[in-house]
Amino acid sequence: MGIDKRRARKNAFRIPEATLFAFAGIGGSIGATIGMFAFRHKTKHWYFKFGLPLIALLQIAIALALFFSPIQFSFI
Repeated sequence: MGIDKRRARKNAFRIPEATLFAFAGIGGSIGATIGMFAFRHKTKHWYFKFGLPLIALLQIAIALALFFSPIQFSFI
């Protein structure tokens, strides 16, 4: 978010919104949400304002479900 905000100020080539959502989707949603509010970037877009925190909550719920799952996971 910080890089895209800096590029927006310089009128340089921007990071596509789909790329920002893709990085959030593969695990960077908490950082993207914090960055969005810290840099005040994309906060006027409703799909970022509500979408990134929703992705973060879903990822946290999945992580907690896997952690407390009665199924035993083995990586050996």
